[in-house]
Amino acid sequence: MRPDQEIIQEWIKPDSRVLDLGCGDGSLLHFLQKSKNVQGVGLEIDSANIELCLKNGVCVIEQDLNSSLANFRSESFDTVLLAQTLQALSKPDVLIDEMLRIGKNGIVTFPNFGNWKSRCYLWCNGRMPVSKFMPHQWYNTPNIHFCTVKDFDALCAEKQITVLNRTVVDSSHRGSWYMRAWPNFLGEIAIYHITKSRN
Repeated sequence: MRPDQEIIQEWIKPDSRVLDLGCGDGSLLHFLQKSKNVQGVGLEIDSANIELCLKNGVCVIEQDLNSSLANFRSESFDTVLLAQTLQALSKPDVLIDEMLRIGKNGIVTFPNFGNWKSRCYLWCNGRMPVSKFMPHQWYNTPNIHFCTVKDFDALCAEKQITVLNRTVVDSSHRGSWYMRAWPNFLGEIAIYHITKSRN
């Protein structure tokens, strides 16, 4: 399990219903099924990952996250996950709305493009950052919507989304008090636990 998934699993209650958007090989859902007895469903578009999910005993649906999620009823899950995919979506704000319609709460993780390493790289080189964590060139990157912690905070305020928990970590998924004090400048990966009031 990836280190960010270690943090995510702490926010998921035992015996709950979980939808994982872009579930990859299903390793997180597999872990949650075994350790927390969750009823999990994954959405994935990559055929090789779908095969791995099925081998792991994870229920998976082949579906593109850029298409509608209208096939899911409102409040049909306790938690909806979106890990390291937000920045690659064509309409991330719409998917956030859908997550919080389908689930009572959501967990979102994304690379923070406002961190000091990205700023320094751009300032020193005058080019889009390339690193071990973000290894793609500007023309072949899957990241089409660059987002910072401040951007996501502003989106939550605009949409009246409540942030239940937020943490930021470095590329090795280690946190510290100083990252929590200056999340937009020091955090490389942001992890949010969010919900929205029901009318």
